[in-house]
Amino acid sequence: MDEATTRTQRYEHGRAVLEAVDGTAGVNVIESLRDVSPELGEQIVAWGFGEIYSRPELEPRDRQLVTLGMLTALGGCEPQLDVHINAGLNVGLSPQQIIEAFLHSAVYCGFPRALNATFTAKKVFAERGLLPLT
Repeated sequence: MDEATTRTQRYEHGRAVLEAVDGTAGVNVIESLRDVSPELGEQIVAWGFGEIYSRPELEPRDRQLVTLGMLTALGGCEPQLDVHINAGLNVGLSPQQIIEAFLHSAVYCGFPRALNATFTAKKVFAERGLLPLT
């Protein structure tokens, strides 16, 4: 997108990327902000997804692996992990790859954060009928 792109165009582009990556979970997050901070929702869509997520240098699945690692490292981000675990599945990560990323994170983030991320993944996998993992 160039600098002449309007705010509405950036939002519309970001909304398409958001829906492709996060599906209804991402849209629900944005909608839940409408009555308290609609501008935050606008920025997440227009900048986060329209500008950053749509950059071609990383594939969507790679962006999700990075995002899952960062949310795990931050800790206390289980609602966001829920959305991004679903997004990871949506863009081609397997449940086993997601679990491997969380196992790997234990080395750098510690067991408590790796456990919290893994239990969030277990919840998402159960909701999507992906358990037990084989």
